[in-house]
Amino acid sequence: MSARAGLPVVAIVGRPNVGKSALFNRLVGRRVAIVEDVPGVTRDRLYAETAWRERRFAVVDTGGLISDATEGLAARVRAQATQAAAEADVVLLVVDAHDGLVPEDQAVADVVRRTGAPVLVVANKVDDPAREPAVAEFYALGFGDPLPVSALHGRGVGDLLDAVVALLPPVVPAAAPEAPAPPAVAIVGRPNVGKSSLVNAILGEERVVVDTAPGTTRDAVDTVLERDGQRLVLIDTAGLRRPSRVHEAVEAYGVARTRRAVGRAQVAVLVLDAAEPVADQDQHIARQIAEAGCGLVVALNKWDLVAATPRRDPRRERAVRHALRFVPYAPLVVTSAVRGWGIATLLEMVERVATAYRARIPTGVLNRIVGDAVRRTPPPADAAGRRLRIYYATQPESAPPRIVLFVNEPQRMSEAYQRYLERAIRQAHPLPGVPLRFVLRRRGEAP
Repeated sequence: MSARAGLPVVAIVGRPNVGKSALFNRLVGRRVAIVEDVPGVTRDRLYAETAWRERRFAVVDTGGLISDATEGLAARVRAQATQAAAEADVVLLVVDAHDGLVPEDQAVADVVRRTGAPVLVVANKVDDPAREPAVAEFYALGFGDPLPVSALHGRGVGDLLDAVVALLPPVVPAAAPEAPAPPAVAIVGRPNVGKSSLVNAILGEERVVVDTAPGTTRDAVDTVLERDGQRLVLIDTAGLRRPSRVHEAVEAYGVARTRRAVGRAQVAVLVLDAAEPVADQDQHIARQIAEAGCGLVVALNKWDLVAATPRRDPRRERAVRHALRFVPYAPLVVTSAVRGWGIATLLEMVERVATAYRARIPTGVLNRIVGDAVRRTPPPADAAGRRLRIYYATQPESAPPRIVLFVNEPQRMSEAYQRYLERAIRQAHPLPGVPLRFVLRRRGEAP
Protein backbone atom coordinates (compact mmCIF):
# COMPACT_ATOMS: atom_id res chain seq x y z
CA MET A 1 0.00 0.00 0.00
CA SER A 2 1.30 3.44 -0.95
CA ALA A 3 -0.15 6.85 -0.28
CA ARG A 4 0.52 7.87 -3.88
CA ALA A 5 1.05 4.65 -5.79
CA GLY A 6 3.70 4.82 -8.49
CA LEU A 7 5.07 8.26 -7.63
CA PRO A 8 8.40 9.02 -5.93
CA VAL A 9 7.99 10.52 -2.46
CA VAL A 10 9.69 13.60 -1.00
CA ALA A 11 9.39 13.84 2.80
CA ILE A 12 9.67 17.11 4.70
CA VAL A 13 11.06 16.62 8.22
CA GLY A 14 12.56 18.77 10.95
CA ARG A 15 12.08 19.90 14.50
CA PRO A 16 8.84 21.73 15.42
CA ASN A 17 8.05 25.20 14.07
CA VAL A 18 10.76 25.55 11.42
CA GLY A 19 8.21 26.10 8.63
CA LYS A 20 7.72 22.59 7.27
CA SER A 21 4.01 23.03 6.52
CA ALA A 22 4.59 26.43 4.89
CA LEU A 23 7.20 24.80 2.64
CA PHE A 24 4.81 21.91 1.91
CA ASN A 25 2.12 24.35 0.79
CA ARG A 26 4.65 26.25 -1.33
CA LEU A 27 5.87 23.09 -3.06
CA VAL A 28 2.39 21.78 -3.89
CA GLY A 29 1.16 25.23 -4.95
CA ARG A 30 -1.87 25.47 -2.69
CA ARG A 31 -2.78 25.64 0.97
CA VAL A 32 -3.19 22.00 1.93
CA ALA A 33 -1.40 21.89 5.29
CA ILE A 34 -2.58 24.05 8.18
CA VAL A 35 -0.04 26.75 8.98
CA GLU A 36 -0.02 28.54 12.33
CA ASP A 37 2.80 30.24 14.18
CA VAL A 38 2.71 27.70 17.00
CA PRO A 39 4.67 24.44 17.25
CA GLY A 40 3.05 21.06 16.85
CA VAL A 41 0.21 21.93 14.47
CA THR A 42 1.01 19.11 12.02
CA ARG A 43 0.64 15.67 13.57
CA ASP A 44 -0.26 13.15 10.86
CA ARG A 45 1.55 12.52 7.61
CA LEU A 46 -0.11 14.67 4.95
CA TYR A 47 0.39 13.82 1.26
CA ALA A 48 -0.16 15.84 -1.92
CA GLU A 49 1.03 15.55 -5.50
CA THR A 50 3.00 18.19 -7.38
CA ALA A 51 5.17 18.49 -10.49
CA TRP A 52 8.35 20.32 -11.52
CA ARG A 53 10.06 20.20 -14.90
CA GLU A 54 7.64 17.50 -16.08
CA ARG A 55 8.37 15.22 -13.09
CA ARG A 56 5.43 14.35 -10.87
CA PHE A 57 6.07 13.34 -7.29
CA ALA A 58 4.34 13.19 -3.93
CA VAL A 59 5.30 15.50 -1.08
CA VAL A 60 4.63 14.45 2.50
CA ASP A 61 4.43 16.90 5.40
CA THR A 62 5.17 15.57 8.88
CA GLY A 63 4.90 16.68 12.46
CA GLY A 64 7.79 18.21 14.33
CA LEU A 65 10.36 15.51 15.05
CA ILE A 66 11.37 15.65 18.71
CA SER A 67 14.32 13.29 18.95
CA ASP A 68 13.96 12.28 22.60
CA ALA A 69 10.16 11.80 22.62
CA THR A 70 9.46 8.35 24.09
CA GLU A 71 5.79 8.42 25.10
CA GLY A 72 2.46 10.11 24.47
CA LEU A 73 1.39 12.06 21.41
CA ALA A 74 4.88 13.50 20.79
CA ALA A 75 6.29 9.98 20.48
CA ARG A 76 3.62 8.96 17.99
CA VAL A 77 4.21 12.10 15.93
CA ARG A 78 7.95 11.27 15.99
CA ALA A 79 7.17 7.75 14.75
CA GLN A 80 5.05 9.16 11.93
CA ALA A 81 7.85 11.52 10.83
CA THR A 82 10.50 8.81 11.06
CA GLN A 83 8.40 6.38 9.01
CA ALA A 84 7.78 9.05 6.35
CA ALA A 85 11.53 9.65 6.05
CA ALA A 86 12.21 5.92 5.85
CA GLU A 87 9.74 5.51 2.97
CA ALA A 88 10.91 8.60 1.04
CA ASP A 89 13.05 8.79 -2.08
CA VAL A 90 14.32 12.24 -1.03
CA VAL A 91 14.25 13.85 2.42
CA LEU A 92 14.11 17.61 2.96
CA LEU A 93 15.59 18.41 6.37
CA VAL A 94 14.18 21.84 7.21
CA VAL A 95 16.05 24.12 9.62
CA ASP A 96 15.37 27.68 10.79
CA ALA A 97 17.91 30.23 9.51
CA HIS A 98 16.75 32.75 12.12
CA ASP A 99 17.51 30.40 15.00
CA GLY A 100 20.72 29.07 13.49
CA LEU A 101 22.03 25.58 14.12
CA VAL A 102 20.66 24.17 17.40
CA PRO A 103 21.35 20.79 19.04
CA GLU A 104 17.90 19.47 18.12
CA ASP A 105 18.71 19.98 14.40
CA GLN A 106 21.72 17.71 14.81
CA ALA A 107 19.63 15.12 16.63
CA VAL A 108 17.02 15.15 13.85
CA ALA A 109 19.82 14.85 11.27
CA ASP A 110 21.08 11.73 13.05
CA VAL A 111 17.59 10.17 12.79
CA VAL A 112 17.30 11.07 9.10
CA ARG A 113 20.82 9.82 8.30
CA ARG A 114 19.85 6.31 9.37
CA THR A 115 17.19 6.12 6.62
CA GLY A 116 19.84 6.04 3.90
CA ALA A 117 17.79 8.31 1.63
CA PRO A 118 19.32 11.36 -0.13
CA VAL A 119 18.95 14.41 2.12
CA LEU A 120 18.77 18.12 1.24
CA VAL A 121 19.18 20.64 4.04
CA VAL A 122 16.65 23.45 3.54
CA ALA A 123 17.51 26.61 5.50
CA ASN A 124 14.08 28.24 5.73
CA LYS A 125 13.10 31.80 6.64
CA VAL A 126 15.86 33.41 4.57
CA ASP A 127 13.56 36.26 3.60
CA ASP A 128 16.43 38.67 2.87
CA PRO A 129 19.43 37.90 0.60
CA ALA A 130 21.64 39.50 3.24
CA ARG A 131 20.95 36.50 5.49
CA GLU A 132 22.20 33.90 3.01
CA PRO A 133 25.84 33.78 4.26
CA ALA A 134 24.56 32.80 7.71
CA VAL A 135 23.29 29.45 6.44
CA ALA A 136 26.87 28.19 6.07
CA GLU A 137 26.75 26.91 9.67
CA PHE A 138 24.35 24.17 8.53
CA TYR A 139 27.22 22.50 6.64
CA ALA A 140 27.94 20.96 10.05
CA LEU A 141 24.96 18.64 9.58
CA GLY A 142 26.99 16.72 7.02
CA PHE A 143 24.59 16.74 4.05
CA GLY A 144 26.41 19.11 1.72
CA ASP A 145 25.30 22.57 0.61
CA PRO A 146 22.35 23.95 2.59
CA LEU A 147 19.76 25.56 0.34
CA PRO A 148 18.49 29.00 1.51
CA VAL A 149 14.77 29.47 0.92
CA SER A 150 11.83 31.51 2.12
CA ALA A 151 8.71 29.35 2.11
CA LEU A 152 6.68 32.43 3.01
CA HIS A 153 7.83 34.48 0.01
CA GLY A 154 8.92 31.73 -2.40
CA ARG A 155 12.58 32.77 -2.54
CA GLY A 156 14.90 29.93 -3.58
CA VAL A 157 12.07 27.42 -4.05
CA GLY A 158 12.83 26.96 -7.76
CA ASP A 159 16.45 26.06 -6.98
CA LEU A 160 15.23 23.68 -4.28
CA LEU A 161 12.85 21.93 -6.70
CA ASP A 162 15.67 21.62 -9.27
CA ALA A 163 17.77 19.88 -6.63
CA VAL A 164 14.87 17.61 -5.64
CA VAL A 165 14.16 16.53 -9.23
CA ALA A 166 17.87 15.79 -9.78
CA LEU A 167 17.73 13.28 -6.90
CA LEU A 168 14.48 11.53 -7.85
CA PRO A 169 14.76 7.95 -9.13
CA PRO A 170 14.54 7.45 -12.91
CA VAL A 171 11.09 7.38 -14.48
CA VAL A 172 9.77 3.85 -14.99
CA PRO A 173 7.52 3.59 -18.07
CA ALA A 174 3.97 2.68 -17.19
CA ALA A 175 3.16 -0.94 -17.97
CA ALA A 176 -0.56 -0.29 -18.44
CA PRO A 177 -3.00 2.61 -18.75
CA GLU A 178 -3.72 4.37 -15.47
CA ALA A 179 -6.70 2.90 -13.66
CA PRO A 180 -9.74 5.07 -12.90
CA ALA A 181 -9.48 7.06 -9.69
CA PRO A 182 -10.63 4.95 -6.72
CA PRO A 183 -13.67 6.16 -4.78
CA ALA A 184 -12.94 8.53 -1.91
CA VAL A 185 -14.34 7.61 1.52
CA ALA A 186 -14.45 10.31 4.22
CA ILE A 187 -14.45 9.15 7.85
CA VAL A 188 -16.40 11.85 9.72
CA GLY A 189 -18.01 12.45 13.08
CA ARG A 190 -17.85 14.38 16.30
CA PRO A 191 -14.52 14.67 18.13
CA ASN A 192 -13.36 11.60 20.04
CA VAL A 193 -15.77 9.03 18.61
CA GLY A 194 -12.87 6.88 17.37
CA LYS A 195 -12.47 7.98 13.75
CA SER A 196 -8.68 7.68 13.57
CA SER A 197 -8.71 4.42 15.52
CA LEU A 198 -11.21 3.06 13.00
CA VAL A 199 -8.99 4.13 10.09
CA ASN A 200 -6.01 2.40 11.72
CA ALA A 201 -8.07 -0.76 12.26
CA ILE A 202 -9.06 -0.72 8.59
CA LEU A 203 -5.49 -0.21 7.43
CA GLY A 204 -3.96 -2.66 9.88
CA GLU A 205 -1.19 -0.23 10.89
CA GLU A 206 -0.84 3.02 12.79
CA ARG A 207 -0.95 5.13 9.65
CA VAL A 208 -2.80 7.97 11.42
CA VAL A 209 -1.93 9.42 14.81
CA VAL A 210 -4.46 8.32 17.45
CA ASP A 211 -4.85 9.96 20.84
CA THR A 212 -7.58 9.85 23.49
CA ALA A 213 -7.75 13.65 23.65
CA PRO A 214 -10.48 14.99 21.34
CA GLY A 215 -9.31 17.00 18.34
CA THR A 216 -6.05 15.13 17.61
CA THR A 217 -6.67 15.06 13.85
CA ARG A 218 -6.55 18.53 12.30
CA ASP A 219 -5.88 17.90 8.58
CA ALA A 220 -7.92 15.65 6.28
CA VAL A 221 -5.46 12.83 5.57
CA ASP A 222 -5.77 10.68 2.41
CA THR A 223 -4.60 7.07 2.37
CA VAL A 224 -5.03 4.60 -0.50
CA LEU A 225 -6.25 1.16 0.60
CA GLU A 226 -6.10 -1.89 -1.66
CA ARG A 227 -8.38 -4.77 -0.70
CA ASP A 228 -9.17 -7.85 -2.80
CA GLY A 229 -8.15 -5.97 -5.94
CA GLN A 230 -10.32 -2.96 -5.08
CA ARG A 231 -8.86 0.46 -4.19
CA LEU A 232 -10.35 3.06 -1.85
CA VAL A 233 -9.05 6.44 -0.75
CA LEU A 234 -9.70 6.81 2.99
CA ILE A 235 -9.89 10.39 4.28
CA ASP A 236 -9.48 10.70 8.03
CA THR A 237 -10.89 14.06 9.13
CA ALA A 238 -11.00 16.39 12.09
CA GLY A 239 -13.96 16.09 14.45
CA LEU A 240 -16.88 18.31 13.45
CA ARG A 241 -18.13 20.54 16.25
CA ARG A 242 -20.99 23.01 16.19
CA PRO A 243 -19.76 26.36 14.76
CA SER A 244 -20.43 28.09 18.09
CA ARG A 245 -17.90 25.76 19.75
CA VAL A 246 -15.10 26.27 17.24
CA HIS A 247 -12.74 28.79 18.84
CA GLU A 248 -9.18 28.22 17.65
CA ALA A 249 -8.13 29.22 14.14
CA VAL A 250 -6.43 25.83 13.73
CA GLU A 251 -9.64 23.99 14.61
CA ALA A 252 -11.65 26.21 12.26
CA TYR A 253 -9.29 25.26 9.42
CA GLY A 254 -9.72 21.58 10.28
CA VAL A 255 -13.53 21.84 10.29
CA ALA A 256 -13.52 23.63 6.93
CA ARG A 257 -11.22 20.99 5.48
CA THR A 258 -13.49 18.23 6.79
CA ARG A 259 -16.46 19.77 5.00
CA ARG A 260 -14.45 19.96 1.79
CA ALA A 261 -13.48 16.30 2.28
CA VAL A 262 -17.16 15.34 2.44
CA GLY A 263 -17.76 17.42 -0.68
CA ARG A 264 -15.15 15.49 -2.68
CA ALA A 265 -15.96 12.04 -1.27
CA GLN A 266 -18.30 9.54 -2.88
CA VAL A 267 -19.01 7.82 0.45
CA ALA A 268 -18.91 9.16 4.01
CA VAL A 269 -18.70 6.91 7.05
CA LEU A 270 -20.45 8.69 9.93
CA VAL A 271 -18.84 7.37 13.11
CA LEU A 272 -21.06 7.34 16.22
CA ASP A 273 -20.14 6.46 19.80
CA ALA A 274 -22.16 3.37 20.74
CA ALA A 275 -21.88 4.26 24.43
CA GLU A 276 -23.71 7.57 23.92
CA PRO A 277 -27.11 8.48 22.49
CA VAL A 278 -27.17 10.10 19.06
CA ALA A 279 -26.39 13.78 19.63
CA ASP A 280 -27.74 16.84 17.84
CA GLN A 281 -24.33 17.28 16.23
CA ASP A 282 -24.43 13.71 14.88
CA GLN A 283 -27.74 14.58 13.21
CA HIS A 284 -26.30 17.84 11.88
CA ILE A 285 -23.34 16.00 10.31
CA ALA A 286 -25.66 13.42 8.73
CA ARG A 287 -27.70 16.24 7.18
CA GLN A 288 -24.53 17.84 5.82
CA ILE A 289 -23.57 14.54 4.19
CA ALA A 290 -27.02 14.13 2.65
CA GLU A 291 -27.09 17.73 1.39
CA ALA A 292 -23.66 17.23 -0.19
CA GLY A 293 -25.10 14.30 -2.17
CA CYS A 294 -22.59 11.90 -0.64
CA GLY A 295 -23.20 8.21 -0.02
CA LEU A 296 -23.54 7.35 3.67
CA VAL A 297 -22.67 4.42 5.95
CA VAL A 298 -23.22 4.73 9.70
CA ALA A 299 -20.61 3.04 11.91
CA LEU A 300 -21.79 2.46 15.48
CA ASN A 301 -18.27 2.40 16.94
CA LYS A 302 -16.90 1.49 20.40
CA TRP A 303 -19.36 -1.42 20.55
CA ASP A 304 -17.01 -3.15 22.98
CA LEU A 305 -18.03 -0.54 25.59
CA VAL A 306 -21.69 -1.62 25.52
CA ALA A 307 -21.53 -5.36 24.71
CA ALA A 308 -19.26 -8.32 25.31
CA THR A 309 -19.76 -9.66 21.78
CA PRO A 310 -20.25 -8.09 18.32
CA ARG A 311 -23.88 -9.26 18.23
CA ARG A 312 -26.25 -6.52 17.11
CA ASP A 313 -28.77 -5.04 19.53
CA PRO A 314 -32.11 -4.36 17.77
CA ARG A 315 -33.29 -1.97 20.51
CA ARG A 316 -30.18 0.19 20.31
CA GLU A 317 -30.23 0.12 16.52
CA ARG A 318 -33.88 1.22 16.47
CA ALA A 319 -32.92 4.23 18.58
CA VAL A 320 -30.16 5.16 16.14
CA ARG A 321 -32.47 4.65 13.16
CA HIS A 322 -35.11 6.87 14.74
CA ALA A 323 -32.59 9.65 15.42
CA LEU A 324 -31.35 9.43 11.80
CA ARG A 325 -34.77 8.82 10.24
CA PHE A 326 -34.15 11.54 7.63
CA VAL A 327 -31.47 9.28 6.04
CA PRO A 328 -33.31 5.93 6.17
CA TYR A 329 -31.29 4.62 3.22
CA ALA A 330 -28.02 4.61 5.22
CA PRO A 331 -26.85 1.10 6.26
CA LEU A 332 -25.76 0.67 9.88
CA VAL A 333 -22.66 -1.35 10.83
CA VAL A 334 -21.57 -2.22 14.38
CA THR A 335 -17.81 -1.76 14.87
CA SER A 336 -15.10 -1.81 17.49
CA ALA A 337 -11.72 -0.48 16.41
CA VAL A 338 -10.16 -1.92 19.59
CA ARG A 339 -11.50 -5.46 19.10
CA GLY A 340 -11.54 -5.41 15.29
CA TRP A 341 -15.29 -6.11 15.23
CA GLY A 342 -17.18 -5.28 12.07
CA ILE A 343 -14.20 -3.94 10.10
CA ALA A 344 -14.61 -6.37 7.16
CA THR A 345 -18.38 -5.78 7.13
CA LEU A 346 -17.83 -2.02 7.11
CA LEU A 347 -15.48 -2.23 4.13
CA GLU A 348 -17.87 -4.48 2.23
CA MET A 349 -20.71 -2.06 2.85
CA VAL A 350 -18.59 0.94 1.79
CA GLU A 351 -17.78 -0.85 -1.48
CA ARG A 352 -21.48 -1.64 -2.04
CA VAL A 353 -22.43 2.00 -1.47
CA ALA A 354 -19.63 3.21 -3.75
CA THR A 355 -20.94 0.91 -6.51
CA ALA A 356 -24.54 2.05 -5.99
CA TYR A 357 -23.40 5.68 -6.00
CA ARG A 358 -22.26 5.27 -9.62
CA ALA A 359 -25.25 3.15 -10.65
CA ARG A 360 -27.48 4.14 -13.57
CA ILE A 361 -30.97 2.66 -13.92
CA PRO A 362 -31.85 2.02 -17.58
CA THR A 363 -34.62 4.30 -18.81
CA GLY A 364 -36.94 1.44 -19.73
CA VAL A 365 -36.54 -0.19 -16.32
CA LEU A 366 -37.05 3.12 -14.50
CA ASN A 367 -40.26 3.89 -16.41
CA ARG A 368 -41.66 0.44 -15.61
CA ILE A 369 -40.91 0.96 -11.90
CA VAL A 370 -42.52 4.41 -11.82
CA GLY A 371 -45.46 3.30 -13.97
CA ASP A 372 -46.20 0.31 -11.72
CA ALA A 373 -46.00 2.53 -8.63
CA VAL A 374 -48.44 5.06 -10.11
CA ARG A 375 -50.90 2.32 -11.07
CA ARG A 376 -50.78 0.87 -7.55
CA THR A 377 -51.25 4.23 -5.88
CA PRO A 378 -52.14 7.17 -8.16
CA PRO A 379 -51.25 10.72 -7.07
CA PRO A 380 -54.06 12.25 -4.98
CA ALA A 381 -56.49 14.62 -6.70
CA ASP A 382 -57.42 18.09 -5.43
CA ALA A 383 -60.96 19.31 -4.74
CA ALA A 384 -61.50 20.06 -8.43
CA GLY A 385 -60.37 16.59 -9.46
CA ARG A 386 -57.01 17.71 -10.87
CA ARG A 387 -54.06 15.50 -10.18
CA LEU A 388 -50.37 15.16 -10.98
CA ARG A 389 -49.59 13.25 -14.16
CA ILE A 390 -46.18 11.60 -14.67
CA TYR A 391 -45.37 11.12 -18.34
CA TYR A 392 -41.79 9.93 -18.34
CA ALA A 393 -38.81 9.22 -16.09
CA THR A 394 -35.10 9.15 -16.82
CA GLN A 395 -31.80 9.17 -14.95
CA PRO A 396 -29.40 11.54 -16.75
CA GLU A 397 -26.77 11.49 -14.01
CA SER A 398 -25.22 9.23 -11.41
CA ALA A 399 -22.85 9.97 -8.51
CA PRO A 400 -25.34 10.55 -6.94
CA PRO A 401 -28.26 9.27 -9.00
CA ARG A 402 -30.57 12.05 -10.24
CA ILE A 403 -34.07 11.11 -11.38
CA VAL A 404 -35.88 13.50 -13.73
CA LEU A 405 -39.69 13.19 -13.86
CA PHE A 406 -41.57 14.87 -16.70
CA VAL A 407 -45.00 15.88 -15.39
CA ASN A 408 -47.94 18.11 -16.21
CA GLU A 409 -47.62 20.47 -13.23
CA PRO A 410 -44.51 20.14 -11.01
CA GLN A 411 -46.12 22.04 -8.12
CA ARG A 412 -48.63 19.22 -7.67
CA MET A 413 -45.91 16.78 -6.52
CA SER A 414 -46.23 16.43 -2.75
CA GLU A 415 -43.34 15.43 -0.53
CA ALA A 416 -45.30 12.38 0.61
CA TYR A 417 -45.84 11.13 -2.93
CA GLN A 418 -42.21 11.77 -3.85
CA ARG A 419 -41.15 9.67 -0.84
CA TYR A 420 -43.53 6.95 -2.04
CA LEU A 421 -41.90 6.95 -5.49
CA GLU A 422 -38.45 6.85 -3.91
CA ARG A 423 -39.43 3.80 -1.84
CA ALA A 424 -40.76 2.09 -4.96
CA ILE A 425 -37.52 2.74 -6.88
CA ARG A 426 -35.36 1.53 -3.98
CA GLN A 427 -37.43 -1.64 -3.54
CA ALA A 428 -37.08 -2.53 -7.21
CA HIS A 429 -33.49 -1.33 -7.65
CA PRO A 430 -31.62 -1.28 -4.30
CA LEU A 431 -29.37 1.75 -3.80
CA PRO A 432 -27.90 1.21 -0.30
CA GLY A 433 -26.50 4.32 1.33
CA VAL A 434 -27.13 6.54 -1.68
CA PRO A 435 -29.28 9.71 -1.66
CA LEU A 436 -31.76 9.82 -4.53
CA ARG A 437 -32.40 13.24 -6.02
CA PHE A 438 -35.57 14.10 -7.92
CA VAL A 439 -35.98 16.90 -10.45
CA LEU A 440 -39.41 17.77 -11.86
CA ARG A 441 -39.76 19.10 -15.40
CA ARG A 442 -42.71 20.04 -17.53
CA ARG A 443 -43.09 17.85 -20.61
CA GLY A 444 -40.84 19.18 -23.36
CA GLU A 445 -38.24 20.75 -21.06
CA ALA A 446 -34.63 19.57 -21.20
CA PRO A 447 -33.66 17.16 -18.42
